[in-house]
Amino acid sequence: MSTQTAVPLPASHKKPLIRRLLPDRSQKTRRIVQLVFLALNAWIGLQFYLWVRYYEHGGQTLYVPRPAGVEGWLPIAGLMNTKYLFLTGHVPVIHPAAMFLFLAFLLMSLLLKKAFCAWLCPIGTFSEALWKLGRRFYGRNLHLPHWVDIPLRGLKYLLLGFFAFFIGTMSAEALQSFMFTPYGLITDVKMLNFFRDISLTGLAVLGLLVLLSTLIQNFWCRYLCPYGALMGLVSLLSPVKIRRDETACIDCGKCAKVCPASLPVDQLVQIRSAECSACMVCVAACPAEHALQLGLPPSRTPDPARRWTRRVLTPGTVTSAIAYIFFAFVLYAHITSHWQTNMPRDVYMHLVPIANSLTH
Repeated sequence: MSTQTAVPLPASHKKPLIRRLLPDRSQKTRRIVQLVFLALNAWIGLQFYLWVRYYEHGGQTLYVPRPAGVEGWLPIAGLMNTKYLFLTGHVPVIHPAAMFLFLAFLLMSLLLKKAFCAWLCPIGTFSEALWKLGRRFYGRNLHLPHWVDIPLRGLKYLLLGFFAFFIGTMSAEALQSFMFTPYGLITDVKMLNFFRDISLTGLAVLGLLVLLSTLIQNFWCRYLCPYGALMGLVSLLSPVKIRRDETACIDCGKCAKVCPASLPVDQLVQIRSAECSACMVCVAACPAEHALQLGLPPSRTPDPARRWTRRVLTPGTVTSAIAYIFFAFVLYAHITSHWQTNMPRDVYMHLVPIANSLTH
């Protein structure tokens, strides 16, 4: 990343501003998508809690079918099952939904940059709310110097490398054996119990992360999330990018000032960084018509007066693409009967109450 700062042009050389004809709706649209997906996760979480409670009380409470969507919170299981699929050609029977959701989110990143993080991820939504709350309370967010920021950003890639190395060394037999262990069968229950029975140490760490997230924009996502690191690496292959038209740009620098990833948007023609999440905050801040847009590479046109045609992705297009990919994978898994983990009730009746005592 360049550390050079742009030199302001003399007033006589500044470009004229051609203001947008239509108001930007990207952030309003993105917030709606975030809230809808957050509500979906809350509904799944409530169903899963009632399902766990049924087995913890020996079948004496209301029975609610296990929501397979909870496996979206098991990215490691999704990665393991994806490797098992590629090694064997067979869909795993334990936590298959984790794999389908994992593949759906990867495809989103391949086609739409790291849009999963900025448009869908509940942790990303919560993190964004925290730094905005911190800015309102403290008046500003902290920006770490480059010599601190860049090494810290590498932490999430180190964590990703650890998981990738661990899973990469496992054979198909080892992957299947792990999933069929008692720990593997109810790893989702153990995840729930971690937060229900959180220790004092865990609470302190969680509290520290919340505090740091109010001070520094997207602290968890920027420095520690291995899932986001993977999405970012995949997004490098995406044809969709934030693109700046140098002829329309008036060099006001507003895009760089508001970028949550602190990218020098105002100095680049297109944003290739793995940190870009296609949140379109920079696009929303740009006052000039057609100066900054999310889109595909421009295509040639036969019109000699206009050599290139922009292929812009509107917020509605991004929303539609995300919804199409998400529901296509979920529907395919349902149709092929590969969505649910079909285990006998007596297995869960035995394992769920003793989940906290199980280790791997």
